[in-house]
Amino acid sequence: MNKLALIAALGLATPLAAQDASAPPQLDAAQQASVRCGAAFAIVARGQAEGDEAMARYPDLKERGLEFFVRSTARLMDETGADREAMRALVMAEGAALGSDPASLHAVMPACLLMLDASGL
Repeated sequence: MNKLALIAALGLATPLAAQDASAPPQLDAAQQASVRCGAAFAIVARGQAEGDEAMARYPDLKERGLEFFVRSTARLMDETGADREAMRALVMAEGAALGSDPASLHAVMPACLLMLDASGL
């Protein structure tokens, strides 16, 4: 998994002076699912762009997945009061967990695709 791609997708790169880690917010189950699915979509979209055959089983997530990722992250920032650094930490943790275990990534994708469809994007 390319961690820099996740950061770039969120637009969360921060100057060195602002890199003191903010405390991640406590999320309810629905909010945690949004973070998990946003990270999953980023991983799948990157794999699709790189020609990873395992990611070809999913619909193209370049646009819809990124839009879900951005909107859900912004919504969570509004709902929780978390800053960009706190959201970055949450997304990076989810991305690391999913990226290190392909079986977990593939296990969450059916529910994430339903969440994406329900979002109307």
